[in-house]
Amino acid sequence: MLRGVFRILEVPYTWAGRWRNRRYDTGKAETCRVGVPVVSVGNLTLGGTGKTPMVEWLVRWFQERDTRPVIVSRGYGSKKGSQNDEALELAQRLPGVPHLQNPNRVAAAQEAIAAHDCQVIVLDDAFQHRRIARDLDIVLLDALEPFGFGHVFPRGTLREPIAGLQRAGIVALSRADLLEPPERAEIREQVEKLAPNALWMEVAHTAKALISASGRQEPLDSLAGKPVAAFCGLGNPAGFRHTLEACGYELAGFCEFPDHHIYCEPDLVALAKWVQSLDVEALLCTGKDLVKFDLDELGYRPLWALTVGLEILAGREELEGRLDSLLQGIR
Repeated sequence: MLRGVFRILEVPYTWAGRWRNRRYDTGKAETCRVGVPVVSVGNLTLGGTGKTPMVEWLVRWFQERDTRPVIVSRGYGSKKGSQNDEALELAQRLPGVPHLQNPNRVAAAQEAIAAHDCQVIVLDDAFQHRRIARDLDIVLLDALEPFGFGHVFPRGTLREPIAGLQRAGIVALSRADLLEPPERAEIREQVEKLAPNALWMEVAHTAKALISASGRQEPLDSLAGKPVAAFCGLGNPAGFRHTLEACGYELAGFCEFPDHHIYCEPDLVALAKWVQSLDVEALLCTGKDLVKFDLDELGYRPLWALTVGLEILAGREELEGRLDSLLQGIR
C-alpha cells in the first residue's frame, strides 16, 4: 500500500521534472553563459555519491595548470550568512580557494568572476540546475544503487527521470571498487544506452589519514585491527561504513544521522554516552561531520575523521582530454 502511495506521488514529481527539462531543451527557458568555462559535478539520485572528492580533484587539477578556479554551489542546509558542511570541508581541504554559496548560482558565478578574477567555475551539485550553461557535466552514479531503484522520488531516489542522463558529458561510477568487473560492465552497458555520447569513468574513494579537529594527523593503520565506533550524517552511510571496513578497523558500533545533520548539544551528549558504553579505542566520523564541532575527543575517546580522496580507476585520460580542451580558450 505504501509503495502504491509513493507511486502516485511520483507522478507529479516526474511530470514537473520532464516539463522543466523540456523548457530548457526547447529554449523556452533561458540558460546563461557567464564568460568562463563551467564544469558541473552532480548526481542523478538523491543522497551522497562522493561529489566533494571529485570537486576537490578538479580544483587541484586546474590549480596545477596555473588556472584560477572558484567553487559555486547552492548552499543546501546552510544558515543565512554561513556555509554548509560541504563548503566547510572543502575550505579545509582547499585553503584559499573561494567557494560562493547562493541559491542564485548565476549571481554567484558573476560575483566569482568580478570579485575573484576566476578563470573557471566548478559547480557543486548542479546537474539539475540548468540555468547556468556549462561546458562539461560530470554525473556520479553510486555503485551501490546507480539508478535510484528505477523510480523518481518518493517512489525511488531519482532526482529526475532517468532519461536526463543523456545530458551528461561524463558519467563516473562512484565507489566502483565495491563491484566486480562484470557488474561494472553491466552498469556501463545500461549507461551507454541512456547516454551514448557520454564518456565513461570509474572512481573509488580512498581513505588517506586520520585527522582531529585541531588538525593533528595520524596514519590510518594506527587503529588497524582495533575496535572503534563510528557515526556520520551522510546521504549514503553505507559508503562510509565500507571505507572503515576497508581500513581494517573492527567496527563495534555505527550510528547514522540524516544527511547534512546539524549536531546540537543533546546529540553530542547522546553520542558521548553511547561511546562510553562500548569497549572501543576511538570514535570516528567523516570530515563533513567533524567541521561542525570543535572537539578532539568525545565520551573520553579520541575523535578522528577519515580524510578521503578520489582515485580514478578508469577514464582519467578521457577526463583530462575534456578538461584540456576547456583550457584552450583561456590560454
